[in-house]
Amino acid sequence: MPAALAEVPDLVVVPDSSLADLTTLRIGGRPRALVEGRTAEAVAAAVRILDDAGVPVLVLGGGSNLVVAEGGLDLVVVAVRNHDVTFGEDMVCSGAGVTWDDLVAESVERGLGGLECLSGIPGSVGATPVQNVGAYGVEVAQLLVRVRLYDRASREDRWVDPVELGLDYRTSVLKNTDRAVVLEVEFRLDPDGLSEPIRYAELAARLDVEPGERTDAAQVRETVLALRRGKGMVLDGEDHDTWSAGSFFTNPVVPSEEIDAVRERVEARVGAAQAGRMPRFDADGGVKLSAGWLIERAGFAKGHPAPDAPARLSTKHALAITNRGSATADDVIALAREVRDGVREAFGVELRPEPVWVGCAI
Repeated sequence: MPAALAEVPDLVVVPDSSLADLTTLRIGGRPRALVEGRTAEAVAAAVRILDDAGVPVLVLGGGSNLVVAEGGLDLVVVAVRNHDVTFGEDMVCSGAGVTWDDLVAESVERGLGGLECLSGIPGSVGATPVQNVGAYGVEVAQLLVRVRLYDRASREDRWVDPVELGLDYRTSVLKNTDRAVVLEVEFRLDPDGLSEPIRYAELAARLDVEPGERTDAAQVRETVLALRRGKGMVLDGEDHDTWSAGSFFTNPVVPSEEIDAVRERVEARVGAAQAGRMPRFDADGGVKLSAGWLIERAGFAKGHPAPDAPARLSTKHALAITNRGSATADDVIALAREVRDGVREAFGVELRPEPVWVGCAI
């Protein structure tokens, strides 16, 4: 490693590290080194020094959205571990290294609404604008005020407006690029403790409110956590259904002129009754469909392919690919390809993976 790293304040070298210990899928090999930046300035300095030395870098947050190859990895991991949080009357500014659900929990405990529908999502605060994280009808783009970035090309450390991030469904201009590192994120919150409007029908029914209503943020958080636990989507070291990278595929958006053809294929495969109940939502660019629904109707049941398979679809939620304890990246890739290709063959719909790939690809 470059000797200059030793001179960076608040930068800690962690010996003998494995990415299998640092990712929620619990898969991954050993990097050349792992350093933890305890402040935003330390993270930026480490990335700058490694870039100057021509050393490949993996910037790591919570490790919840990664599929990493095994073996020796020719890269240095810079783990973002700055944990400062500042609350205001109607906002919160958080270090990128803060665990996301910890931030959601504290905001709700303080009587502040806004983040509650995003409860239980694994990973760190810094990943949320990169992925434009969303759940239950709410996404980060609705709540962002500004983001502090270290631009790796210009070496600038600056705050940017969300409009510069090109936020879209589960993506941004930062996703799958090395152009910048998120250092801090600021969100708007509701000082009255009210949730964002409840747009998701399943959640509205559980809360006994009409879609579009706002209600108590604390009640929404508990309800969301219960729903996610029922789908194996809240991290639990004892539950292999949570050894995953979260939802593996994004919900596909099909052009409006193609939706009738998709429905006809669904009807031919599973019948008119189910085709009539196919979940569909208006979206920019067309109609959004449910990836999980399509996966199951294409023949991939929860738990596919078998109880003894090292990588399986979750037994609770067909949209998650899980590590049953001994899976490799190759096992995950093989299952992901099988599901993707099966849905395309059955319905003519292309599923796109959500995780970031390190040293491997679908």
